[in-house]
Amino acid sequence: MKAFAFSLLTLLSVSGSAAFAQTAPVAAATAAKKGGEQIQFKTSAVCDMCKARLEKSLAYEKGVQAAHLDVASKMLTVTYNPAKTTPAALRTAVQKTGYDADQATADARAYDRLPECCKKTNETH
Repeated sequence: MKAFAFSLLTLLSVSGSAAFAQTAPVAAATAAKKGGEQIQFKTSAVCDMCKARLEKSLAYEKGVQAAHLDVASKMLTVTYNPAKTTPAALRTAVQKTGYDADQATADARAYDRLPECCKKTNETH
């Protein structure tokens, strides 16, 4: 009886942890397979707070299926439905969050509202 209970517990543990194994890049690749297109922006993001802020902001944009920021390279990859949004609208959404998108500079008011650690002029980054 103890062996059966232990086996059942082990099975539930393994299957439960497998459900959380999917990462953001895998989710973006899966979304791309569903008919979405991908675009990449070079941003002025500098930390993990920037990553969370950008990914959350883009999650609210119409047509966005997934967004992933690689902090080290500052590249934001967005998977979107081209029938619902455009690259220009996505670039504007990044700017309105307070970050540069390629050569387009951030919205000044949004940039001023960023925490000090997220500003590109911060000496610690």
